Amino acid sequence: MEPFKHLAGVAAPLPMINVDTDMIIPKQFLKTVKRTGLGTALFHELRTKPDGSENPDFVLNKPAYKTAKILIAGANFGCGSSREHAPWALLDFGIRCVIAPSFADIFHNNCFKNGILPIALPQGEIDKLLDDAGRGANAIVSIDLEKQEICGPDGGCIAFDVDPFRKQCLLNGWDDIGLTLRHEGKISAFEAVRKQQMPWL
Repeated sequence: MEPFKHLAGVAAPLPMINVDTDMIIPKQFLKTVKRTGLGTALFHELRTKPDGSENPDFVLNKPAYKTAKILIAGANFGCGSSREHAPWALLDFGIRCVIAPSFADIFHNNCFKNGILPIALPQGEIDKLLDDAGRGANAIVSIDLEKQEICGPDGGCIAFDVDPFRKQCLLNGWDDIGLTLRHEGKISAFEAVRKQQMPWL
């Protein structure tokens, strides 16, 4: 997992509440177990018209937001099913941070496990960030995970909370496998002793 320390990029406004995981990545794209290639299907039903052509009115199709790294969203983001493809699709598109008033628990956990920083803020702070994001290509927002600060294009900063353990995992790029491999020496030593003591296993 790529470490997350500092992030600066365009913030895209998506002030919709109850955006569920089927909206983030529709069910027909869940056939793969790879984490790559899903970015083109992100918000597929919002990004495309019924005839399959691009919907120019959807925020991520607008030229100013096609390279967005941050998403400013509405409450209860990521509700619905527990599909891990949802953070995979966001990450593959290039979004590494989602800021919303609240998140569904499983989606929230899956974000941390895949290198995305979910930040929950009061609605008043979200409204300020949505206003900043409305500036299009000039909506450069920077996030400092070490300082736990979000700074907008006008220089104003907002503090945010994050679980200390999850913060360290993101800063170091530790997913569940990475956390296990930190103890690789002890695991190998245990396996070597166990093989000597129980060679029939």
